[in-house]
Amino acid sequence: MTENKSVLLEKRGQALWITINRPEKRNALNAEVIAGIVRGYREAHDDPKVRVIVLTGAGDKAFCAGADLQNTGGAFAMDFSRPNVDYADLLRLSQNATKPAIARVNGVCMAGGMGLLCMTDMAVAADHVLFGLPEVKVGVFPMQVMSLLQSIAPRRLINEWSLTGEPFDARAAMSAGLLNHIAPAAELDAKLDWLIGRITDKSPTAIRRGKYAMRAIAAMSFDEAIAYTESQIALLAMTEDAKEGLKAFGEKRKPSWPGR
Repeated sequence: MTENKSVLLEKRGQALWITINRPEKRNALNAEVIAGIVRGYREAHDDPKVRVIVLTGAGDKAFCAGADLQNTGGAFAMDFSRPNVDYADLLRLSQNATKPAIARVNGVCMAGGMGLLCMTDMAVAADHVLFGLPEVKVGVFPMQVMSLLQSIAPRRLINEWSLTGEPFDARAAMSAGLLNHIAPAAELDAKLDWLIGRITDKSPTAIRRGKYAMRAIAAMSFDEAIAYTESQIALLAMTEDAKEGLKAFGEKRKPSWPGR
């Protein structure tokens, strides 16, 4: 296990767990937390044995409550000589990732924490969790979160969440498309393990190239996307995983994925 005080990195089987470790601050974001999550994503991609990233918060009170507002001067301090900020770079990194990530939402998920939720591929939440975009209550707005949220949730709901700042529950989050599964807190990890198992027994090459393709076609027209994907399926069929998968199917056995 690797730790930088505010973020714990731990391999559990074929999953790399990234745990924000500031429960006394409701796992609020600061520079150290952002750097730790970035490190986790990079370590996961550098390790061929890691198949899934799990992002969560320590304790049972919070997944991530957003930016640390205790030091209000630092929470939104910007170096205007830089065209980008670290939190935005984290969201960019997540979108270019080729290994799937699951958010394990164990507690309150607010503001910048909603961005962490949206940057993952799938999410499992405890049924008592509250979500929200309360930035307007302190005179700011969920600007960076919107860049990912707009492609997940309906526009009318995003308008209400961001303009009123009012919280909503796990069932509303599920209905809006933010979550894949809800479970009682005591069953959260069992549901997470089930989902991890559904990923790790599949082709790592297909997942890697599939995530890359999904990212590429997101901004394409249908004609552009169909032309791109017809070439991608031809390339994928040439991989060792595809050959092993088809052979295993014919031999009625489980495939042994080379990962190439």
